[in-house]
Amino acid sequence: MKESDVALLEQIIKAIVEKSEDVVISRKVDEMGVLLTVRLDDKDAGALIGRGGETIAAIRRIMKLVGIKANARINIKLDVPP
Repeated sequence: MKESDVALLEQIIKAIVEKSEDVVISRKVDEMGVLLTVRLDDKDAGALIGRGGETIAAIRRIMKLVGIKANARINIKLDVPP
């Protein structure tokens, strides 16, 4: 699962943002589950979040289903430079 969840998230995000080369995803596993931290260009953050947070909420729902299939809790954190 290690590579598959990161690869899926990366593919989804790179399809949405303009500067796909700036997208970096790190993965951390602890007792709370899997934390996927997404670093991207600050100009692409708005496109990824979407109006009212709808886009990122949909991405989180997809990744939650991936986690359920693998018996893991997946959380997504956006790390956008100021």
